[in-house]
Amino acid sequence: MTFDENYVPSPCTRVCVIDPVSGFCRGCLRTLDEIAGWGAKPPRERREILAALEDRRRR
Repeated sequence: MTFDENYVPSPCTRVCVIDPVSGFCRGCLRTLDEIAGWGAKPPRERREILAALEDRRRR
């Protein structure tokens, strides 16, 4: 099995509803900008977003 260090899976849960108060998706906790730009972001930036999601979940 080959490991691709550049692959960072999307956190999308297919519950795509933006909360009007927080501005976060209720399914994955990303902002609209983070969702829209996910495909174009390099792996490093995707990992940074995933780390931010962990902080958002704790709140």
